Amino acid sequence: MKQVRNDKIAFKHYIKEAAKFIRRYNRPYKKSIAFDRKDALVIAHRGLSGLEKENTLTAFALAGGKGYYGIETDVHKTADGKYVIIHDDTTGRVAEFDFVVEQTDFDTLRNLRLKDKNGRVTNNLRIPTLAEYIETCKQYDKIAVLELKNHFEEADISEIAKIIEGLGYLDKTVFISFDLPNLISVKKLYPNQSAQYLTCIYEQDLIEKLKKYRLDLDIYYRELNKSRIDLLHQNGIKVNCWTVDSKRAAERLAAWGVDFITTNILE
Repeated sequence: MKQVRNDKIAFKHYIKEAAKFIRRYNRPYKKSIAFDRKDALVIAHRGLSGLEKENTLTAFALAGGKGYYGIETDVHKTADGKYVIIHDDTTGRVAEFDFVVEQTDFDTLRNLRLKDKNGRVTNNLRIPTLAEYIETCKQYDKIAVLELKNHFEEADISEIAKIIEGLGYLDKTVFISFDLPNLISVKKLYPNQSAQYLTCIYEQDLIEKLKKYRLDLDIYYRELNKSRIDLLHQNGIKVNCWTVDSKRAAERLAAWGVDFITTNILE
């Protein structure tokens, strides 16, 4: 199935996102921010990435020691068929050298030194494996929220699931993806598995699509309002939203009844 990925934020949101980026760049977070979460469950985006380097065991462990419901991350397949944790398709933004992840073997990627939060290359940070991420979630009893980056073949998704199942943690894992066929494969292999469709846009046919494939939703938070959340709930769909770093926005979403809030820094 050919699927257009809804991973581009609508132009109307660009200015607000740019302003958020500038504020964060000029005033780095010093500590996590408490907010009135009401009944919303909070997910640490790429670990507690507001304070530690994203998608590292350090960021996962820091989130693990706090009151988060889950820890979100991203998985890619290497050229030699291993599964590693990194967000981008290439390593240059986070590591000392730039490689295309899916065209590079595991040992090369594993030996890369990552940059810390200040942009300094350090020997202490490396690209984690899928198993290491799951083991950390298991150690701290956190839900694993695993984004399937890019498109995976069904055999790859089966292998990922079996790795997690072998660690005894598949029932505490939520799969998310912008790529709808990825999630269709998840549901085909494991009909009762929790899975959320990632999107930047609240499409007209969104609810019908989610109901057809028995998926929940993980959407860019500025696309939500109370009416949409209520309508999703009326159709039996749980609502996650990303990436919410504003206390005011998080408390508004929690008051509207959102089920999950994914964040870099809120606690």
